[in-house]
Amino acid sequence: MICSPAQKRYNKRVIGLSLIYAGLLIGAVWLFKHHAVSGPLAWIVAILPALPIIGIFAAIGGYIVEESDEYLRMLLIRQTLYGSGFSLSIATGWGFLESFGMVHHVETYWVSILWFAGLGIGQLVNRITEGSWS
Repeated sequence: MICSPAQKRYNKRVIGLSLIYAGLLIGAVWLFKHHAVSGPLAWIVAILPALPIIGIFAAIGGYIVEESDEYLRMLLIRQTLYGSGFSLSIATGWGFLESFGMVHHVETYWVSILWFAGLGIGQLVNRITEGSWS
């Protein structure tokens, strides 16, 4: 499949941000495992891995805005709606189960992981409904 210029820019941004995320996460885990940070610096180190993930959210929004092909834009919007609906539904259900003591607490960063999984579901739905398996 030929990528649009907007897709190419998006792919470069996401790959770069993913590499930064991996480096920051590995570094933060190492620093906390070895008790190398404390106080305000620990807060900064703890939040650093979240920043590239937030950047990926922004990259997706930027891709939606930059994509000039209306069909591709519609597919991406539908995919992000599936991701949002999937992650918010599970987070809401889990939150109620947790508040009534039915399940254990789960760290909230899992909502973004669910959102990315939902993007995959949305992509699958797009491929099924649009018949594009290439």
